[in-house]
Amino acid sequence: MTSQAARSHMSIGEVLALLQGEFPDVTVSKIRFLEGEGLIEPERTPSGFRKFTHLHVQQLRYILTEQRDHYLPLRVIKDKMAESFARPRAVQDKQEVRLSRAELLEAAGLDEETLTELEDYGLLAAKARRYDEDALKVARSVGALARFGLHARHLRAVKAAAEREAGLVEQTVAPILKRRAPGAIGEADEVARELSTRLLELHEALLRTGVRSVLGR
Repeated sequence: MTSQAARSHMSIGEVLALLQGEFPDVTVSKIRFLEGEGLIEPERTPSGFRKFTHLHVQQLRYILTEQRDHYLPLRVIKDKMAESFARPRAVQDKQEVRLSRAELLEAAGLDEETLTELEDYGLLAAKARRYDEDALKVARSVGALARFGLHARHLRAVKAAAEREAGLVEQTVAPILKRRAPGAIGEADEVARELSTRLLELHEALLRTGVRSVLGR
């Protein structure tokens, strides 16, 4: 009984061994960083060693996949995890969003003219004639903003700001990529994600400050 209970928990090294086949760039430091950001919560032994369960491994796979495949900041992944891990497993394993033009129009509640305008202004684009999750989010956001009289042509400033922030990320990770050292791509990827998270937080704070000023608060 005691032996079975012991094997239900894993050390950080054992977790790393399980993940590195699929995620070669993951490190002990990365796992500790994700714990520090509150995305996983392993138990501790009386002597302070971390005890991981198979659920923690599932959560880590989810986080690393979302970062690798969808380039999502940790804050967004944390919110998605809160929802995903409360659902049945079948829902957790949902496929990547790949929508046709007609499917995107229906899912976002847009008409053909509005979608064409979004593409003309560079706010979204199809990849191999399919639209991904980000394109769907853009389309839905623009649809919601249209209720306030805001359309694609009004949102060029938002796109320009996002491009400038992406430029800051590129400027930061470029020296890492130029080193061409083992693990450089993984390091650059992690830095880019973390910097994206901080820039989003800064953007939100500045926007709130600006709105308060508009309202005279």
